[in-house]
Amino acid sequence: MDPMPSALPDGEPVPADGTLPASALDGAADRPLGFYLHVPYCATRCGYCDFNTYTATELRSSGGVLASRDNYADTLADEVRLARKVLGDDPREVRTVFVGGGTPTLLAARDLVRMLEAVRSEFGLAPDAEITTEANPESVDPAYLAELREGGFNRISFGMQSARRHVLKVLDRQHTPGRPEACVAEARAAGFDHVNLDLIYGTPGESDDDWRASLDAAIGAGPDHVSAYALIVEEGTGLARRIRRGEVAPTDDDEHADRYLIADSMLAGAGYGWYEVSNWAATDAGRCLHNELYWRGADWWGAGPGAHSHVGGVRWWNVKHPGAYAAALAGSRSPGAGRELLSAEDRRVERVLLELRLAEGCPLDLLHPTGLAAARRALTDGLLAEAPFAEGRAVLTLRGRLLADAVVRDLVD
Repeated sequence: MDPMPSALPDGEPVPADGTLPASALDGAADRPLGFYLHVPYCATRCGYCDFNTYTATELRSSGGVLASRDNYADTLADEVRLARKVLGDDPREVRTVFVGGGTPTLLAARDLVRMLEAVRSEFGLAPDAEITTEANPESVDPAYLAELREGGFNRISFGMQSARRHVLKVLDRQHTPGRPEACVAEARAAGFDHVNLDLIYGTPGESDDDWRASLDAAIGAGPDHVSAYALIVEEGTGLARRIRRGEVAPTDDDEHADRYLIADSMLAGAGYGWYEVSNWAATDAGRCLHNELYWRGADWWGAGPGAHSHVGGVRWWNVKHPGAYAAALAGSRSPGAGRELLSAEDRRVERVLLELRLAEGCPLDLLHPTGLAAARRALTDGLLAEAPFAEGRAVLTLRGRLLADAVVRDLVD
């Protein structure tokens, strides 16, 4: 649920000690603080993946420092300690921790717990903190899940993608159909409060019936959260090359729209309410609080190779390669590769971009006159809901969700 694109933007240099401008912590007490912990390792590279991940054969040392899974938890803990120095006497306890990848569960459960303990030790965790890890269904078992739960994790997200074997094959996914559903039961037995299943629609060769079968399987497993994302074929991936060679046919936008409508109908019928364009929860408590930090412009520190952070209008990103990342921390330097200071206008635009995707929508007073005129046209076209609009908010209708990207582009003008 927390993708890590492989390409890094340009930006100004990050100071060697990671120091932030004094303005970054102005008003920090009024903003939640979260941590994203990136684990960049995968057993194999999926054909559609453009994230900053590495298989064993893609790793090497940098500056004499080995990018090893065996010592990764220690390396990441070094960045958490750097975060404590950079944020100084910031008194906030951490509200959310999200361990993503890659495949975090390629590490031993004790390593994920040690990473969490570094955050707890340096910052403290809020009493009701949400602690999530992503997991590959084939890399966990009941004992592993029990160790995570005992170590403080209370939410887990399994990558299911599809219930159909031929669809998983196109995606180069390694797990067996039925295993993600079994994992939900095992996580519940281990005491996890919240469980998510990630689905992908629009894979070449997937039919409407395949997609319905995947939704049926996911709903039947009983998670309290389901994410459903349209497959985006990124340049440079194995799947993009297969499509270019004509081995598989791409899915068009109309098919994507049909699959989204199927998902919303089936999930709503099973009691899941949408709260973000690609996310449905059975209850308000089942929402992913960590992702809501992103969508609402709160503060988070991203630790790990290629991880992005945002604190008080300052956004920065780490070097991508695990070897370079480990070498920087071993030399007592920030692993930051670049950063940018967001202007008031940047932050306004981002609020519109992100909040419009939420069920609560965004305030109309965030819009410039041209954006407000576009919002009125969207209302007339049935893309925005009438009642919230009358109360000063732009909220997408179901049809609007299908065209969310286009609506957002018009409203930020």
